[in-house]
Amino acid sequence: MLTLSKRYLELEQAANRGTGGVASENRQLGFIPAFMDTRTGKVYGCTFVDGRPAAFHILDGLPDELVIARDRYGRPSHVVGSVIAGFTLDDRFYTREQASAQVSRADAYSDGIAH
Repeated sequence: MLTLSKRYLELEQAANRGTGGVASENRQLGFIPAFMDTRTGKVYGCTFVDGRPAAFHILDGLPDELVIARDRYGRPSHVVGSVIAGFTLDDRFYTREQASAQVSRADAYSDGIAH
């Protein structure tokens, strides 16, 4: 069974750096880090274990039914493979690629206005 891991999230973030597909590059447009279970369509905002919103992708706040492995401290290290990282904006889920496209459009729009 394929899984989404903390390490995979790190690699995914590195691969998307500079595209607008990471939280630090799209936060100014109102994007909020989230996960979606593609099997059910349910979206989960990224939170710390205590429920506080996280400004980055972290597995800690995902429900137990999605967690398939934990590290030695009890924190989720792997979740089911149907979970993908993305963002929410105005109650809609965006994949990293979709968020990147929105950032590119916003940048092009602001460049056009600035000239």
